[in-house]
Amino acid sequence: MATRANSCHSTLWLQTVLWSIISLLVLLLFTRAQATRLYSSEDPLTILTSDTLKETLHNSSAAWLVQFYSSWCGHCIQYSPTWKALAGDVKDWEQAIRIGVLDCAHEKNFDICKEFGIHFYPTFRYFKARSNTFNVGKTYRGPDRELQTVRQLMVNFLQNHTRENWPIGCPQLEPSRSEDILPLLDQKSEQYTAVIVEDEDSYVGREVILDLMVYEGLRVTRALSSDRALMTKLGITTVPSTYLLHPNGTHALMDLLPGVHRKKAVSAHDPVHAGNREHGTTEMWKEFDKSKVYMVDLESGLHYLLRVELASHQTLEGEELKTFKDFATVVAKLFPGRPSVVKLLETLLEWLVSLPLERIPYNAILDLVNNKMSISGMYLSDRLQWVGCQGSRPELRGYPCSLWTLFHTLTVQAALRPDALANTGLEDDPLAVLQTMRRYIGTFFGCQECGRHFEEMAKESLSQVRSLDQAVLWLWSRHNQVNNRLSGALSEDPRFPKTQWPTPDLCPACHEEKDGLHVWNEERVLSFLKQHYASPNISPKYTSSSSLEAGGGAEPALPGNQAPPPASNQDGPWKGNAPPPNALPTEEKQQQALGRSGEAGVSIHKETRPGMSFLGLGFSSVDMSLCVLLYVSSCVFLMLMFFFFRMRSKRWKVRHNHKPYV
Repeated sequence: MATRANSCHSTLWLQTVLWSIISLLVLLLFTRAQATRLYSSEDPLTILTSDTLKETLHNSSAAWLVQFYSSWCGHCIQYSPTWKALAGDVKDWEQAIRIGVLDCAHEKNFDICKEFGIHFYPTFRYFKARSNTFNVGKTYRGPDRELQTVRQLMVNFLQNHTRENWPIGCPQLEPSRSEDILPLLDQKSEQYTAVIVEDEDSYVGREVILDLMVYEGLRVTRALSSDRALMTKLGITTVPSTYLLHPNGTHALMDLLPGVHRKKAVSAHDPVHAGNREHGTTEMWKEFDKSKVYMVDLESGLHYLLRVELASHQTLEGEELKTFKDFATVVAKLFPGRPSVVKLLETLLEWLVSLPLERIPYNAILDLVNNKMSISGMYLSDRLQWVGCQGSRPELRGYPCSLWTLFHTLTVQAALRPDALANTGLEDDPLAVLQTMRRYIGTFFGCQECGRHFEEMAKESLSQVRSLDQAVLWLWSRHNQVNNRLSGALSEDPRFPKTQWPTPDLCPACHEEKDGLHVWNEERVLSFLKQHYASPNISPKYTSSSSLEAGGGAEPALPGNQAPPPASNQDGPWKGNAPPPNALPTEEKQQQALGRSGEAGVSIHKETRPGMSFLGLGFSSVDMSLCVLLYVSSCVFLMLMFFFFRMRSKRWKVRHNHKPYV
């Protein structure tokens, strides 16, 4: 009986393994289908990355217009259809100027966006053709980004090229003169010549020249209405007008042109498409409780804020530095985080307060955030992962959601712990957190459009806040105002509609009806917010379980608790009389500031990088073949094991049921 039981157990175990494999394959296919970004290889533009940007721009035969965007930026999401339409509209201009995009929210592109000085999203940069030297391009700062306006700006940009770096395939855009055109009348030619006569400020001629340059058998040129000799000779009285010179020497109004056809299409292997490589990582969906706040969202928000968003500013000085110091003060005093993160924030604040410099290189801040000083028990994860802020697509929710969550948490913590900001210069100010948030968003937040809307709300009503509780309610009501404004927008996640929050299922008492209309019970709302963003309601689920993060202990120290050799200051960010990062603040000063003078030695902290996501490796035809092979192999293995145990079971029956002769 025991053998039979073991046989059945083994068969059930194999079936379980097989079904697990099948489920994983289905999940892989579903998740792969869900992975998308704002732009894909099917769009009529070039997707650039940190690997392809410089090589694409270097000595390019055409000029480039590149949009540096962030996939989490609501304004970028809203603008993406216009940008795709523009790319399709000027697709025939590729020999002269090309359209590209680069996602600065993708971890792989953090450094290249920093190198190109991208502060806000979307940022539009023009790059000249045939450039052999590195340059960060020319930024377009105009408020109007409609399709026709950008087309005209592209024309202007092309005309600003000098003869030396003129795009190889771009026709002449300057107007022709009467002495260049009139001799062609009554002359035979191998092609049609179309002359567009227009006013000097008209873009019609230049746009038509670029639109038609993909056609063979036709030359398009433009002339100005101020050229009276040409106007008189051709009998033109209104502009814009088009005059056509036929190959046989006749000339008349433009008609259908036999022999005019599009040039051969650009090959997919042409350098135009060299950068069109999609990228992106796909995370497994994480189940979460919407009544909870997740620490991993708060820490990921801090990581992106400190290591990515702030990195677009090479140095901090003046108002930028003051804003960051106030932000560091508020976060260090109010963030309800784990010991390792809180210690890092406190150390950052102590360093900023004690630093006598009026201008701080960002790299010095980054060194401290990355704990290059190897202070024991100080660590902030450098992995972006969202739980309560995850979206149904990679570009939805994410960082903006985590930033809202962070500031809600800080306003609630300030109300629950009114003495937390004592002796910081921000005490006794009910607006301390909100004003700090306001200045941070206006100074550092990448989405300028979002920052402009927030500033309008702040100007309108922030001065009415008189208490810490009112600060909590002000941020809540303005968040709902933003949700109402963005409801139905492209940036709305269909899985998480932008409804008024908290919903009745989370806080029934928050909702009341008066004269048939919905009203908020703000007293109950305040009570709910204080409970929702309080420390006991912040879940540590999905956070790293490393010894450092769990209890504030450090990674294994060097033998004998020896500190690592000091880094050379030769190539560091510090110049002049400023001390190197590993000397500010000193270990002794840190121990006194944080009350940890009893800790022994300085430990090495190894920065842990997130492993390669299995789902982010792509799912090609080869992968599909391997999956099918794995499935077939599993089925065959299961059948063999089934027959094996079946035969053993029969032998066992024969052996134990055989009765000896009497």
